[in-house]
Amino acid sequence: MTTKNQCSKSFYNMGEVEVVAGSYEQIVFGYRVCPSEEEWRIEPVFTHHAHTASLSAVAASEQFIATGSKDETVQLYDMNTRTEHGALLHHSGTVSCLEFYGTSHLLSGGEDGLLCVWSTKTWDCLKTIKAHMGHVTSLSVHPSGKLALSVGTDKKLRTWNLIDGRSAFVKNIKQDAQLVLWSPVGDKYVVVMHDKLDIYSLESASITGTLTYQKRISSIKFLKNTLLAVAGDDEYVKVYDLLSEKCICEFRAHENRVKAMDSFLIDELCVLVTASNDGFIKLWKFNLESPEVVCLLSQVNTTARLTCLSVWRPKTGRELSAEQITQSASMLSADKEALLSPTSKRVRNTEKVVSQHFSIRKPPKKNKKQKVQ
Repeated sequence: MTTKNQCSKSFYNMGEVEVVAGSYEQIVFGYRVCPSEEEWRIEPVFTHHAHTASLSAVAASEQFIATGSKDETVQLYDMNTRTEHGALLHHSGTVSCLEFYGTSHLLSGGEDGLLCVWSTKTWDCLKTIKAHMGHVTSLSVHPSGKLALSVGTDKKLRTWNLIDGRSAFVKNIKQDAQLVLWSPVGDKYVVVMHDKLDIYSLESASITGTLTYQKRISSIKFLKNTLLAVAGDDEYVKVYDLLSEKCICEFRAHENRVKAMDSFLIDELCVLVTASNDGFIKLWKFNLESPEVVCLLSQVNTTARLTCLSVWRPKTGRELSAEQITQSASMLSADKEALLSPTSKRVRNTEKVVSQHFSIRKPPKKNKKQKVQ
């Protein structure tokens, strides 16, 4: 059995990793991953009653955690000081997607159709874009930081130039898309429409392949540039080789549908993290050289209905290169006159210590009916 001291030692040697998950119960959970040769452990770090409605999105940078909710707010947490950092109140309606680019910017999308670019230095809203006529359902930033993709309920896939904040390309698609994601290298991207997944080439901006899942797809994650993990409204996770367009691995991950996935690397080890409506967060060892071999490393029962998930690493972050971080720092700064004024942005700053309790607290009664997307 791994003791706390042993865990701390292996934790230090392998780098700090925490898993942050949101839930229908308005709670955000934080767990520390403690790897060792004998046994991996998931230790609770914090729980916090983050919102007044269910959580819909969570994203992590080296310093901050951002959570989005149906209560129309983005809540910020400083992981260095373990305090609440404030709230971004720019959206009207559910905040459906969040993504950090490096250490300099946060992008948010919502059911109001807006795509917002925030500075993580001042938390000013640098750019507000009316991205879609319907809801923004998903967004993804290119590894270079120069482009972003967004999809929504208007049956459009949009490419955005993040240097000037303008639309670079619009593609009409046959259905409303729920997810979009760049590959780690940035030479391809995938778009999810219900149970179908289209693979696009960046060079041609055309579909090079299509995968069909047995259920509605709820989460996707690149394990490397040609391997994509896919989960849907069932208990299974499938890993596809995008070159052959074949499923090379399938395993039952949970007792209920898989809601979210993320992953991280420790040396040569790829760890896939899954979260489900059954309340469990699980760590899976995935061998990139022998992808048919998957084993459970550890699990924890949050007793909540989980909705979203992100991995936080304070130093390695998203494992960006030095060149990418340099590009990130200069993103959007070359054309400041073109950026919208942040006068409509509202930020509430707080310095409350994040709760260290490990049980779900009963949320307060609501005075008005909650909006439902």
